[in-house]
Amino acid sequence: MSLDLKKAGLDKTKLPKHIAIIMDGNGRWAQKRGLPRYLGHQQGMRVLGKTVETVLAWQIPCLTVFAFSTENWNRPQDEIDYIMTQVVKQYDRYAPELLKKGIRVKVIGEQTNLNSEVKKVIDRIQALTKDNTQMTLVVAFNYGSKQELTAACRKAASLVQKNVLTIEDITPETIEQNLYTFDLPPVDLLIRTSGEMRLSNFLLWQLAYAEMYFTDTYWPDFSQKTLIEALKAYSQRKRRFGKIGDRNE
Repeated sequence: MSLDLKKAGLDKTKLPKHIAIIMDGNGRWAQKRGLPRYLGHQQGMRVLGKTVETVLAWQIPCLTVFAFSTENWNRPQDEIDYIMTQVVKQYDRYAPELLKKGIRVKVIGEQTNLNSEVKKVIDRIQALTKDNTQMTLVVAFNYGSKQELTAACRKAASLVQKNVLTIEDITPETIEQNLYTFDLPPVDLLIRTSGEMRLSNFLLWQLAYAEMYFTDTYWPDFSQKTLIEALKAYSQRKRRFGKIGDRNE
């Protein structure tokens, strides 16, 4: 399909500034085809590349994707090993393109139980792209929102302990400043693929006022057409942020 917004039937003024995606269904996509689960992740990586290209072309400033959760360690070991290996292997393939296109990569999540090679790649890609300004691609890797919120509260408590803050100084803004996403715009639209309708410990704070769109499409089948459908649905929503709408609404 065309990357032209008008041809896609989209209004630039009604696009979200920040999209978050739970890229679900890679394994089930593969199993339905009698394929090993890792091939679903392989196809999912290709789809992510195309999605980033579209989001960049449509000048949407920020895209956050859920790549690996803290709960995903419970999956089969060979699947985990494949994902970790791909993080390292894909660096050489994608890093030059990300740099050339002006995409900043920000990786959020805990790094304590990641192996040294994965940690090095995360540090390298963030350092390489830190000055890019065309778009921010946030990769939630070994991420869990409860863990993020716990860490933010601990940071705030530490400041109270050091007499930098009082308990009364702790506000929603204080918590936000200590989240991984402190320098990002609020999430406007969450998309989850594969038909599941839950948040799965993803961006619980950041999704407080986000619009949500669920599709039965498995992530490896996610296309520009699916993204357009989600964006059209978003453009028709009335976002009130807790306020009362017009009487006619």
